[in-house]
Amino acid sequence: MIIKYFELKKKNLDEIKYYLLYGNNKGLIEETIKSVLKPILPKNIFNYDEIEILNNPESFKEKINNKSFFEDQKLIIIKRVSDKILKIIEEVIKNDLEDIAIILVSENLEKKSKIRNYFEKEKNTTCVPFYEDNHQTLAKVVQNFLREKNLKLSQQNINIIVERSRGDRINLNNELTKIENYLKNKKNISENEILKITNLAENYQVGELVDNSLAKNKLRTLTILNENNFNTEDCILILRIFLSKLKRLLKIKTQQQKDKNLDNIISSFRPPIFWKEKEIVKQQIKKLEYDKIKELIIKTNNIEFLIKKNPTSSIFIVSDFILENAIEN
Repeated sequence: MIIKYFELKKKNLDEIKYYLLYGNNKGLIEETIKSVLKPILPKNIFNYDEIEILNNPESFKEKINNKSFFEDQKLIIIKRVSDKILKIIEEVIKNDLEDIAIILVSENLEKKSKIRNYFEKEKNTTCVPFYEDNHQTLAKVVQNFLREKNLKLSQQNINIIVERSRGDRINLNNELTKIENYLKNKKNISENEILKITNLAENYQVGELVDNSLAKNKLRTLTILNENNFNTEDCILILRIFLSKLKRLLKIKTQQQKDKNLDNIISSFRPPIFWKEKEIVKQQIKKLEYDKIKELIIKTNNIEFLIKKNPTSSIFIVSDFILENAIEN
């Protein structure tokens, strides 16, 4: 059956042991597992990735069926699931072991997905979609948090916090924790203080800088560069990540020669490309040709050699390289 995530708290779930949680809102899925499902399901938790089970299904079945004095009840959480695991899960549900509960976690599943259809139609299974947050839903998270902690912020400051979270509920919760800790010995917090303690420039991931440069997002690349204070070690890290992502793009381009379906290639790529990266990887593939990627790999190696010889100029060299690549040809 299908249940909306906010209905989980209202329904009697005592008889439900099998859950499929899918969608791009990773933060809300994690919150739901932690605060809603774990309290009502077995406490002996076993975490898997789908690929682990597919590589050795017999071992997985053996562990599920194995009963011990210390682990008589088990909660199995399997992440990054797809239709490939459906037969194994069907078998487990069919056997309906009393001491087993299962939570499956997936990215967005299409309507034609077999595992989604199975969990939607079966009576003893629950399918819960989790849609991406927008400004309004994230602002509500902030307001609920402030109410619970008995804190007060202006609407303008709430908007700043939401903006700084970059649309990610996990980031937002991290920022709220910072604010709560900051206000332990204070009654008020100013806009400038919020800007200082929340997601400042130095917290930007280097991966975001590289991703936007490779995707030709000039304005975003420039913003991240301007808001960060990089040192020589950062420059080496930037180039190493740049090189790693270029090699990944080269592999994807090579696979495209056999399979034209980019979504299939990205979904099955190993190591996995997480949902947050998928769209920007698609942009990078569209912007960069195979020969250009090979050229950039050589250039990146040369620049790393150059900054090692000229460490005092490394920031300028790497910044120029990153910006130059971000500009459309």
